[in-house]
Amino acid sequence: MEPDDQIMEGPGERRVAEAAERIVAEGRPRLHRTWASLVATALLGGIDVSVGVMTLLFVKHETGSDLLAGLAFSVGLIALLLGHSELFTEGFLVPVSTVIAGAATWLDLLRLWVTVLVMNLVGGWAFMWIVMRAFPELHATAAESGARFVDGGYTLGTFCLTVLGGGVITLMTRMHHGTESMTGKIVASVSAAFVLAGLGLWHSVLDSMIAFAGLHAAGDASYGYADWLVWLAWAVLGNVVGGVLLTTALRLVRSAPVLREDAPATGAADT
Repeated sequence: MEPDDQIMEGPGERRVAEAAERIVAEGRPRLHRTWASLVATALLGGIDVSVGVMTLLFVKHETGSDLLAGLAFSVGLIALLLGHSELFTEGFLVPVSTVIAGAATWLDLLRLWVTVLVMNLVGGWAFMWIVMRAFPELHATAAESGARFVDGGYTLGTFCLTVLGGGVITLMTRMHHGTESMTGKIVASVSAAFVLAGLGLWHSVLDSMIAFAGLHAAGDASYGYADWLVWLAWAVLGNVVGGVLLTTALRLVRSAPVLREDAPATGAADT
């Protein structure tokens, strides 16, 4: 018996193998979507997250509690899960594993990342404009909350916040694929939302929606779009480091035997 076969004999390792197989099965169609499908799914992802941000701002305005606001944000991640839309930082574990398994190319991955990030931001910008027109009482809360991120500075501490943000959202994706129970997946989404938003971790898309709300708040924001763009670059860099290196890479090491087995079969299927 080969060493890899022995490794996969235990029940815990079989569950890891099953999760890895589900990841590749899901990742292949995601990375080969048509342009229209990819754009629409990413736009919906930005809107879904913005629903959570709207709820977060309302609870923050009413209670002043970051922890309760973070829990309220779980509406957005549950919407992503049940609505099958696409969030930029959800594109780490599944697509990277799919590329490693040979079911897609690195160019396919780059296309996914760029398109999803841009369309998430476009959808969120438009939705938060509507929210700020509908709830003018949230303007001050939105401007203050956005400034906490955009004016937060570029230090080792804030970079670590971006790394943690990318790692937590990727961990949520891993938990989703570790179970077939919808209840378990929803619990994972609520838990990730609480940690991500309640603890004030930096997330490129989530916090951009908060920043957009502040920018739409009739001149109340202390920052502008140029400031936000610089912050976005910082947040994306840290999210990628956290999502790909801190979480995805370690998961890939554990799932490597399964991914190696899938690679030849996938290549054969394409010929």
